[in-house]
Formats: sequence, structure tokens, C-alpha cells
Amino acid sequence: MSPAHRIPPGPTEDVQPEDLLGWMGHQFKQFGDIYKASLYGTRVYAVRDLEFTNHVLVENSPSYVKGQFIKRVAILLGNGLMVSEGDLWKRQRTMIQPSFHRKSMVAMAKMMVAVNSSLRDRWLRAAKTKDSINVTRDTSAMALEVVLRSIFGDDYDDAASHFALLSEQHIRDLAFAQSFRALGKVIVELADRRRKASSSSEDILSDLLRARDPETGHPMPDRQIVNEILTLIVAGHETTASTLNWTWYLLSQHPDVEERLSKELGNLTKLPELEDLPKFPYTRQVLDESMRLYPAGWLVTRKALEDDQLGDYFVPAGTEIYISPYFIQRHPKIWSDPDRFNPDRLSPENSRDRHRMALIPFSAGPRNCIGALFARVEMQIHLMIIAKQLRLRYAGSAPPELDAGVNLRSKSDIIMYPEVKPIENR
Repeated sequence: MSPAHRIPPGPTEDVQPEDLLGWMGHQFKQFGDIYKASLYGTRVYAVRDLEFTNHVLVENSPSYVKGQFIKRVAILLGNGLMVSEGDLWKRQRTMIQPSFHRKSMVAMAKMMVAVNSSLRDRWLRAAKTKDSINVTRDTSAMALEVVLRSIFGDDYDDAASHFALLSEQHIRDLAFAQSFRALGKVIVELADRRRKASSSSEDILSDLLRARDPETGHPMPDRQIVNEILTLIVAGHETTASTLNWTWYLLSQHPDVEERLSKELGNLTKLPELEDLPKFPYTRQVLDESMRLYPAGWLVTRKALEDDQLGDYFVPAGTEIYISPYFIQRHPKIWSDPDRFNPDRLSPENSRDRHRMALIPFSAGPRNCIGALFARVEMQIHLMIIAKQLRLRYAGSAPPELDAGVNLRSKSDIIMYPEVKPIENR
């Protein structure tokens, strides 16, 4: 076979693994940084090579569309920003992007502070009565409240109860998808109410109602508004909650890191504002290291629209490319002691020569996460407010098991005991 048509090595049988993450990890150990497989009846190239990742997600991104993995999401979210392609995706991205510019973050940050202050107070009460807390459930409820307030603003109270199923139900099956899609009528009712009252608020729903197609000048249709808001709710809630869930577990297992974080937060003399966040770099390193080990979006899939090459390997049109931030970010040739939780590795001086694809918890290229800044601000505010006063002790006897579905979650809820830090430590 000529070099131009070289095919990667890999298993020969068609497989449908229940534990896709575990199965992929075994194949990477056996075949190296790229392998060919038949997964769920589809030809797949699985990749953890940085240059191949950069080629697919950045350099040659127009030659690829979202892969089959996204079909599971489409049932839930419709043709929103996470699923749409081509001109529709470009128009929608242009209309939604202003909601996530830095200037929009100032008011949102104040709201995030208020929500997390309430959560801190509940955990402080639990600490004083020596009760346990369900970190998985509580961070999920907090993240859901933040995203709903950012979208619905003053209409939060009218919307919140309808979307509670996101934090109350963990199984993401067809029945859940049908219940969730039915919530589109709540969004349309709130939009209609604002139109009839000619009212407008500084929130994402109003931004979408005001948005106009850059080519036609037409407003966004209701169906598309529903798709986009459902997408933002799921994407802005579950990924953030998952990251914070893992962060608290990791801190409980690494008292040296927790102590250093506490020391940095000793410089926090008031509730944080957006402009304060860069002054606490170690807090961000803790979160980045948590996302390195447990990226919520653990798998990115693309489909080749035309024949392509990944180095010496031929990629026939129609091939699915599986790129896993989880395996890239734990690659032993990229990261020293890759399974160890070590925020120091992400300091500015230790990050200068790192390949830009080595850490991609929000994906990369033109299809990177539109809410990355929103998520970073929310997670840092949460950690600063709560870790300033509390440390959490893990109640379990064994490490949490992974649940690698659409997002990387813990299989069971993480239960912890909050403890108030001594005054000198805060």
C-alpha cells in the first residue's frame, strides 16, 4: 500500500462497547496515538496525537462536520449551536456571541457571587451541625440556577421550577429527552410575554429576541430560540457542575494543594468581582488541572466530508474521527506523571512551551465552546467564595467511578463533610 493510502492499525472486529472510555484507553495502549476501529457499525479513527488533533479541529476544520456522537445530543437539544452545521451554525454563532463577550460578564459575575454566597451559607450551616452535604447535587443545582438566571433574568422564578429535572434526574434516556424538549413551550411563552409587553432585560433571552440575522436582518425564529436556549442550559449546567464535583474531590485528596489554595485565598478580603479573578492565579490552576484530569467534554467527534491525510495515514471521506481530550490530557509523552493532580504544572512558567492542543477542555478551533469564559468565571467565583471559608472531607472509602456518557460525571453522588477553616487560614 502506498504511503498516501496507509491505514492506521487497530482491532478488526466491529465493537459496541458499553464502557467506551475504558475500551478506547485499552486500544491506545495497544496501538499507539492513532488507530482504526469499527465502532457501532461506523469506521472510526481514534486520535490522541496533537498535530492530528490540530489538523482536524483547527487547520482543516472546514473539511469536517460534527460526528455521530452528537446525534445523542441532537435528540435532546434539536438543531442548536452544538449540533448545527454550515451557514446556519455561522449565523447563529454570530447572533449568540455578544451574550458571552467580557462586557456581558460583569453583571453575570455579580449574580454568580450571590448564588454561590447562598450555597456557602448552606454548607456553613451543615459544617456547624456536622452534617454531610451532597456535593454532586448541590453544585448541579447551583450551576443550573446560574445558567437559568443568566438566560431568563427577572423571569427566573417563572422558569426555574420547570427545569428542575436537570438536577433531579441523572439518567439521560429517551424519556428524559422528551420531557426536556417539551420545556420549549415555557421558553416560547416567556418570549411572547416580553414581545407583548415590549419589555427587554439584560439577559440572554432578550439578547436572542433582539438579535438579527447578519444577512437578512430577520429575527431568530422561535423554534431556533428554543433550540439555542435548551443547548445553553444543558451545556452551561452539566459541564460546570461536573468540573466542580471533581475539583472538590481532588482537593479533599490533596491537602497540600488545598492548603496552598487556602493561602492564596487569604488575600481575598471581600466578595470577588470580575476584575479580581486574575489576582488569584493558583485558584485558576486548580480548576484547569481538574479539567485536565476530568474534562467534562471527554470526547469530540468529527466526520470527514472529503478524503484527507493525517500525517502518513489516509482518511477516506465519511470516516469518523474520535478525539478525546481525556486521553490527550493524560498522555504520558505530553505530561509528566500524567495521572497526578498537580496544579503547579499549569503555572505560566511551566506552560510556555506546551502545545496548544495539549489542554483542550473546551475543545479548539472555530467550534470551541462559546461559553468558555462564562464557565471559567463561574467556577472561579464558586471556588473562591467557598474555599475561602470551608474545606470538604470526602465521606467515601473508595474513589468515585467514572460515568463517561455525553459528559464525564461521577457514577454516584459525591458526599462530603464541610469543615469551617480556622480564622488564621482564611
